[in-house]
Amino acid sequence: MNFLYRHRVVLGLVCLVLVVFVTFGFCFFALSRAAATIRLTIVIDAGHGGVDGGVVGISTGTKESDINLSLSRLLQGEFEDAGFLVVQTRPTEAGLYGAATAGYKKRDMQRRAEIIRSSNPVAVVSVHQNFFSQTSRRGAQVFFCESSEHSKTLAALVQTSLNSMPECVKKTAALAGDYYILNTSEAPAIIVECGFLSNPDDEALLLSASYQKKISRAIAEGVLSFLSSGANLV
Repeated sequence: MNFLYRHRVVLGLVCLVLVVFVTFGFCFFALSRAAATIRLTIVIDAGHGGVDGGVVGISTGTKESDINLSLSRLLQGEFEDAGFLVVQTRPTEAGLYGAATAGYKKRDMQRRAEIIRSSNPVAVVSVHQNFFSQTSRRGAQVFFCESSEHSKTLAALVQTSLNSMPECVKKTAALAGDYYILNTSEAPAIIVECGFLSNPDDEALLLSASYQKKISRAIAEGVLSFLSSGANLV
């Protein structure tokens, strides 16, 4: 509720602008203009970092944290081009835990939550990569906070955008997930597992610069569709 009260007036103005323009098919154009004027904020959370590299690619050993950061930087460009202010929780290879001593993971997650709260965003996108014992599993999967209808709607729209990619081999639905970042964010928040590093085909795609750009754009389009719909005002 706190998120809704803080953003009701600002997002109400955005939706008013959209109502005027949507009749003429300029929905995303209007959203971009409104975001640029009011400077709505989106937080991008590149998972892991520092001594916590996350999972690694089955063929190349590439760390998840490196792929997460690369995709997060591309996402930032997508949102900034649409007129949004972007805050990165982890803008470098380093983690957010300070010294790599006992309890570093908890400190890292708490710092991410602090950045999200202080940024007062309209949406949060946490970027990760998946891993599974069966190497045949592949594809992007979006998770949302079960107690948040806004998070669920955001996740569904992003999942639909990812499912529409030509590289999508299996269409799936967004899933509820009990994750710290999702549970502590007042803003609509999702975790995007962009693919399985346990699958060599997914790994190859995720290491491709062209695919990284393509999947970043698909994620951004899903988020922009959510914001332009005004769903987070319901």
